[in-house]
Amino acid sequence: MLDLPLGETPYVFFDARYERVREGGHLVDCAVLVAVGITADGHRRVLGVSVALSEAEVHWRGLNGVKLIVADDHAGLKAARRAVLPNVPWQRCQFHLQLNAQAYIPRIDQRKPVAQRIRAIFNAPDKAEAERLLKQAVEFWAKDAPKLAQWAEENLPMGFSVFDLPQEYRARLRTTNGLERINRELKRRTRVASIFPNTASCLRFVSALLAECDEEWMSGKIYLNLKG
Repeated sequence: MLDLPLGETPYVFFDARYERVREGGHLVDCAVLVAVGITADGHRRVLGVSVALSEAEVHWRGLNGVKLIVADDHAGLKAARRAVLPNVPWQRCQFHLQLNAQAYIPRIDQRKPVAQRIRAIFNAPDKAEAERLLKQAVEFWAKDAPKLAQWAEENLPMGFSVFDLPQEYRARLRTTNGLERINRELKRRTRVASIFPNTASCLRFVSALLAECDEEWMSGKIYLNLKG
């Protein structure tokens, strides 16, 4: 497991992807959990990676001063949050929330206007306005799309934690999109391996790739200016 001894890490991102692994004579889809943080100096760092998503096995060390976790609603990610940082606010990825909403839209012609409404909610200038727009949207959807209305009322507020942060931080911290590049690279490189002979080999391979990425980030530009 990649396990870096870091200092203050105000913002932490969790994301998961799947790899094919041979385990006990069977092929299984193994979830690879990656944690990336933004340190006090504004650089991104790879904090850890695990191919087993039980609470007992997610145990990155050296994290302190965490103010926000950004993650999607994935069972393994929930376990990681509870195991590592159970009392830290959670910002559910706004991008994935918007995608998840599609499953509750009854008609194709409703998809674009629903997406526009959700974007307007997330682009609100503050939490009070976001809550007002959400209430308005729920009332509007209640008749023609009651399942969407119920889902939105319960789930969209999970994407509002970022409103408690300074305006200039929100664009970087409202989604897990900052991990897209790292996931694309992992997908490109692990595709060559196709099927890993066991979870240990998968962990070694992914850890090596993430270590390369971490070195590149440390020598690159600041990702988020926390000194302003």
